[in-house]
Amino acid sequence: MSDRGEILNFLMEVLGEEGCGVSCENADLFRDEEGWKMKLEGFMEPWKPGNSVEEGKKSIREYADMRFGLS
Repeated sequence: MSDRGEILNFLMEVLGEEGCGVSCENADLFRDEEGWKMKLEGFMEPWKPGNSVEEGKKSIREYADMRFGLS
């Protein structure tokens, strides 16, 4: 599995289908010179989960704990 696929699968695993829905299915995850960036449907700016798969997973877990900054 590719690094991109691993991060996207982890995103779905952490949030679950109900918590993630269309946002995860249409997640735009890409890597540039700054590292991984993830843009979910309904959010203006991409998030920067990190430079490695492990950093990405850690960031996703932190975002999920904060409900992705939504309250």
